Amino acid sequence: MNKQVQNPEPSTGNRIDERAERIKQATSSAVASTKDTVERAADHIEEGLHRATDKAADAANRATEKAAHVSERSREVYDQTMDRADAWLEQARDYVREKPVQSVAIALGAGWLLGRILRR
Repeated sequence: MNKQVQNPEPSTGNRIDERAERIKQATSSAVASTKDTVERAADHIEEGLHRATDKAADAANRATEKAAHVSERSREVYDQTMDRADAWLEQARDYVREKPVQSVAIALGAGWLLGRILRR
């Protein structure tokens, strides 16, 4: 009677195969997990870049609008100043036409006074 005794423990080759399979599964799981993590991180970064780009574009638009407003207001102030200067010049011309002798006397007096001030 030649009975073969079956060893209840797996053979060394089977144990190596089982461990290799577990390592393979663990590696596949780690790669899949890493891939998911990288994809989520890339999505997060992409969303952040879109938000930053939108904020930069909004800031540029606001700056452009502000510059246009300041330019328009500056033009208005310039026009008002020129209108006032023209009005004063016209008043001075009218005064000289109405009172030429007094105008010359005032001009001479102002010139003399200015000369005295500048000599000192």
